[in-house]
Amino acid sequence: MPLSSKETLDLFGKYMIGNYGRAPLSIVRGQGSYVWDAEGKKYLDLLPGLGVDGLGHCPPRVVEALRKQAGEMLHIHNNYLIEGQARLAQALLKHLTGMGEAKAFFCNSGTEASEAAIKLARLWGKKNGGKWKIVSLENGFHGRTYGALTATGQPKLQAGTEPLLPGFAYVPINDAKALEKALEDKEVCGFMAEPVQGEGGIFPCTKEYLDAASALCKKRNVLLMYDEVQAGMGRTGDMFAYQTLGAPAPDILWLAKALGGGFPIGALLARPEVAEHLVPGTHGTTFGGNPLACAAGLAVIETIEQEKLLQHVRIMGEHLGKGLLGLREKFPKLVKEVRRIGLMAALDLTVPGKPYLERCRAEGLLINCTHDTVLRFLPAMNVKREELDEGLRIVEKVLGAEMK
Repeated sequence: MPLSSKETLDLFGKYMIGNYGRAPLSIVRGQGSYVWDAEGKKYLDLLPGLGVDGLGHCPPRVVEALRKQAGEMLHIHNNYLIEGQARLAQALLKHLTGMGEAKAFFCNSGTEASEAAIKLARLWGKKNGGKWKIVSLENGFHGRTYGALTATGQPKLQAGTEPLLPGFAYVPINDAKALEKALEDKEVCGFMAEPVQGEGGIFPCTKEYLDAASALCKKRNVLLMYDEVQAGMGRTGDMFAYQTLGAPAPDILWLAKALGGGFPIGALLARPEVAEHLVPGTHGTTFGGNPLACAAGLAVIETIEQEKLLQHVRIMGEHLGKGLLGLREKFPKLVKEVRRIGLMAALDLTVPGKPYLERCRAEGLLINCTHDTVLRFLPAMNVKREELDEGLRIVEKVLGAEMK
């Protein structure tokens, strides 16, 4: 029998560093869009794994692929050929558009993929005029290690960790004039942006902005770099968010989260003329691209393709968006704005969101709150219409209770 949530909480208090604001809830089992706590209570999870569980909890093909692979080989280091890596790269790259004969590098997480992108951009830049600086977006999020954290344009997340790395500058999202000015610095080698800011509160870049960014990068001989850690792997209704936006293809793109279906993996994809700067000795990873991770990634892509989930995401995204807009109309004093692309959605409140988050959890719905006022939804790509309706009813009940 699992420990009770209270018993697990006591163990955490005694042995764990308190760097997370954890809910006093011990989740012990998951299936699809539902999870169960140690006391047996069932919850609808419309933010499974913060986007990692893009196919819901314990997707059958991923579970079976991991079981099979675990019986054959758990790990072998990257000084040998790993068939699964090559097969996963082939399966992933065939969904790219506009990046030529791109190449792949696998690591363990989105943060590691961000670090690899920064390093690759600087390696390329040193061979292209000695460039080394990076421009990124305000309110973006790229990870927690020092390179990724410095690229993250959120001072509140950087506070207390200074000095940060040199060579980074930030510009507002969808402001082409500000980007043009920043790229006047001849030492800039790369411009990195999330096509859809996820942790920042679901703010998409406009097609016009990314068109302008691409043109400016070409003019200044700067790499265009997309962080699709959260938005990639089908969440927007295409395999990659830049495709949904109709935006130009980047020189470097990286992803993680949903790629492993719950198993840790990150990937960096780059145009061949950029990728060639990662030569032996310049970068590596001990665990990245291991057989288990690659088996999981292949099972994720197979599921997306065979179950036609990209089309499903578009349909369910429209349904979710319609429901959230209905809540805005019903509660105009509480809901300031709805933002959505595919199955990435935000209900931006006029008041702090944490109390509403906690009430949703008490009612059996799991979402999260970011930037104080934003209730964020990242449902599984195979979420059912009735599950979205269930979640919307709970949010409506919680918002309505406040109005009484």
